[in-house]
Amino acid sequence: MKKIDEHHRAIRIWLYVVAALVVLMVVVGGATRLTDSGLSIVEWRPVTGTLPPLGEAQWLAEFDKYKTSSEYELVNKGMSLNEFKRIYWWEWGHRFLGRAIGAAFLLPFVFFLLRGWIDPGLKRRLWFIFALGGLQGAIGWWMVASGLTGRVDVLPERLAVHLSVACAILIAIVWTARGLVVARSTDMASRRAFFTAATILALIMVQIALGGLTAGLKAGLIYDTWPLIDGALVPARKHLFFIEPAWRNFLDNHLTVQFSHRIAAYTLLAVASFHAVDCTRHGSRMHGRSAITLAFLLGIQAVIGIVTLLCHVPLLLALLHQAVAMVVLVAATLHARDLRAAREGSAALDDWQRRSLQVGPTASNPAL
Repeated sequence: MKKIDEHHRAIRIWLYVVAALVVLMVVVGGATRLTDSGLSIVEWRPVTGTLPPLGEAQWLAEFDKYKTSSEYELVNKGMSLNEFKRIYWWEWGHRFLGRAIGAAFLLPFVFFLLRGWIDPGLKRRLWFIFALGGLQGAIGWWMVASGLTGRVDVLPERLAVHLSVACAILIAIVWTARGLVVARSTDMASRRAFFTAATILALIMVQIALGGLTAGLKAGLIYDTWPLIDGALVPARKHLFFIEPAWRNFLDNHLTVQFSHRIAAYTLLAVASFHAVDCTRHGSRMHGRSAITLAFLLGIQAVIGIVTLLCHVPLLLALLHQAVAMVVLVAATLHARDLRAAREGSAALDDWQRRSLQVGPTASNPAL
């Protein structure tokens, strides 16, 4: 048993390191977008693209490829080679980090498999996470390809999908790692507490996707006031839904997308505050502290978002907003996973008590 615990500890540390790299990847991706560097590499070369240009001739060749893109023709025409190198390094670094995460996941995974440290159930989950990582690479290229012809930016909905899959990978890694922790307490949790925590986690995913759409549309540069937006707390319906069909407004209307992002933030804060009070009053001390911490982080994130908006989306504040979003996502995942474990303990105890009540009278009365 001790050896199994040691194996789980090693696997858990490895997964948390990979999770940290995923967070870094998201932040670097944000910097790549904010510096308008994401379309500087116009080819998807998963293997040969690992190395950057190594000489002047290779740099000129990469520059010539970039000159075929719409972004160069419409925005950066006439830029120098050194200016191209600055945006190229951001995108190359983003892609290289993606490859590094793949290696950081696969190589230890194979090692643990060969040592026999991973049970079948965990093995399936880890292979699924690895497959998600491979899919994410393809989605990244699918996103970039949308901006190479006829546009100067990637499609916002593809950016949102790319960001959402990264978040799903992060959740899966952290959830799996947390599940390997040896139980240290007998804390129980109600079904309501776990359901609310799971709802908060889902809402955070929705909020991050809406943030991706807002960023992709650069809506924060258009509507940069708070608490009013378009001159009102709730914009006029004719401004929110002027695109036909109506559902397209939630993807292409700058006002509708940013207003949805704000409403999701307000909803999250309300649900998280209720959950913190509920866990404090009716849950264990540990779960109460965890719920309060999560609500506090969401409040901090909201303040950063407001300041970023009012300051007209400067680079450092925008990156801080994105980084804290990942911190909030990790905190919500850990909180929900702990409540899930506690809920499983509560369910097991309830089942044991029911069986005890059924067996008790029979055992205590020989006449029955």
